[in-house]
Amino acid sequence: MMADGIYGNALAGQVALVTGSGKNIGREIALCLAEVGAQIAVNGLSDKAAVDEVVAEINAAHGQGTARGYMADVTDGASVKGMVDAVARDFGRIDILVSNPAMRRQTPFPEMAFEEWAQVIDVALNGAFHCVSAVVPQMIEGGRGGRIVTMSGVSTRLGTKHRAHVCAAKGGLEGFTHGLAMDLAEYGITVNAVSPGAIDTLRGAAAGSLPGTLGNESIPLKRKGLPVEVAAMVRHLCLPDAAYITGQVMQVNGGVYLS
Repeated sequence: MMADGIYGNALAGQVALVTGSGKNIGREIALCLAEVGAQIAVNGLSDKAAVDEVVAEINAAHGQGTARGYMADVTDGASVKGMVDAVARDFGRIDILVSNPAMRRQTPFPEMAFEEWAQVIDVALNGAFHCVSAVVPQMIEGGRGGRIVTMSGVSTRLGTKHRAHVCAAKGGLEGFTHGLAMDLAEYGITVNAVSPGAIDTLRGAAAGSLPGTLGNESIPLKRKGLPVEVAAMVRHLCLPDAAYITGQVMQVNGGVYLS
């Protein structure tokens, strides 16, 4: 958690919905945005204890009511709309959406079942569609513009082995981000993606070991990134100073992919 205060309360009065923010990078994004004054809607799928912990941490640091928790399945459009309606009702507005959930899987393509392929696409790509579809009307109606940040990943650039579905999902997400940036520019809504490389987070059993292309020896900076380093980029894209940045994919990967 960054505490240098150099950005003051740049997002004071704004409300950010961060999906998948009960742990790891999502959690750090929620904390990072709260530090610069935003009120935070913390979302999780099933681990309510993790969501409640993030909410409590933010409220302890920034005042009761700064954060609230919302459980919703981003692959279910009705569930997402219910969450977004609740956030708008509780906070009165939504200014920022960070679409963060993803599903890590590693399976050689000859062994990959369509069900696994579809599940990965559903969480990363369709989940972003549901979240954006529910939030954009709130942003347009508010008339204040807004910020949307999607979370891509370096796998789609590197063609990581055993992750054809992840590469496809994140590649589609970047295309979605570019198209949204054009469609929503007239409303003052910017849309960008942040693409992390190897980040030092807890990996679930289904994620498998870190791909060799993302090992420390393959990274020019010779280390994994920290969740806060990804969150700092997301924060920057949400600040007033970033109002002229849209349709971009921001790489946070220690130099493993140069473009």
